[in-house]
Amino acid sequence: VQLVESGGGSVQEGGSLTLSCATSGYDLTSHCIGWFRQAPGKEREGVALIYGGGTRRYYADSVKGRFTISQDNARNTVYLQMNSLKLEDTAVYYCAVRYRGLWWESFAGFDDWGQGTQVTVS
Repeated sequence: VQLVESGGGSVQEGGSLTLSCATSGYDLTSHCIGWFRQAPGKEREGVALIYGGGTRRYYADSVKGRFTISQDNARNTVYLQMNSLKLEDTAVYYCAVRYRGLWWESFAGFDDWGQGTQVTVS
């Protein structure tokens, strides 16, 4: 099993980026996938979830209306479209998989993590 994030980079405030999480060894319809981020000196925080076999989405208040999570089951990839980026969105972004709680709307209990991709907003 493997999770590989990509798509990070530097962008000006107000700009957009799309992150990708390429997965292998997972059935995306059977797991909850989450995007998290960790800024320097801060704790890791949940950003977005896609769960219920890809039928439901949940967002942190800080990104609601600006970020969109989606998944492409055929490509085994989960995306995070980030629009209207703010300085405070600067962080390392991680995708993660939770085996249990397919319908659980929570950022807790994630099992496997990718290596992260840096997003810098200036």
